[in-house]
Amino acid sequence: MGIKELIAKRAAQELTPHSVINLGIGIPTLVPDYLDESQFYLHTENGLLGVTSVAEEDIDPNLVNAGKLPVGEAIGAAYFHSADSFAMIRGGHVDVAILGALQVDGSGQVANWAIPGKDIIGVGGAMDLLSGAKKIIITMGHVSKDGSPKFVERCTFPITSTRVADVVITDLAVFHWKDGGYELTELMGDATIDEVREKTTAAFRISEALLQKEGG
Repeated sequence: MGIKELIAKRAAQELTPHSVINLGIGIPTLVPDYLDESQFYLHTENGLLGVTSVAEEDIDPNLVNAGKLPVGEAIGAAYFHSADSFAMIRGGHVDVAILGALQVDGSGQVANWAIPGKDIIGVGGAMDLLSGAKKIIITMGHVSKDGSPKFVERCTFPITSTRVADVVITDLAVFHWKDGGYELTELMGDATIDEVREKTTAAFRISEALLQKEGG
């Protein structure tokens, strides 16, 4: 299992059956591989509730998600205007949004739409999802391609929303927002607490359960 798949599988464990879930671009699109899709309602902001995976031979080029990837439709799926889709998001009717990120900082802020100095299209639906979804799960590599931390003291890229991300899942660790800060609750794969500390500049606590498990 690759790093992206490992993160997606762990994100799936955060989901409650019969939730309405919006999946962002990248790692989040892998999450349905680890779900019983009949138990969840997958939402895409371009206007479909009841997204499913689709076999290559059944692809309809007119049926895509917000990232322009082909999708299928579940029995009972509903189509609607993009404006109605965003009304669902802004009205608090999406239970969980799983999003990728360029950076997350110790205060819970997320930057996932722009890198300074590079051409950008715009913030897209990420701003609305971060503001309107009941629960935010961020999935990302713990460090960037050059080895610099992505879980940082303060975002240096433009933030997407002032909303705090509830859960951050990387290839090294799982963090939950609790009592005004992030708590390291789980290590991923062969990662160690020291490795997480070394590759993180954001402040975080370590859960008592993890400390006991790791021997102090």
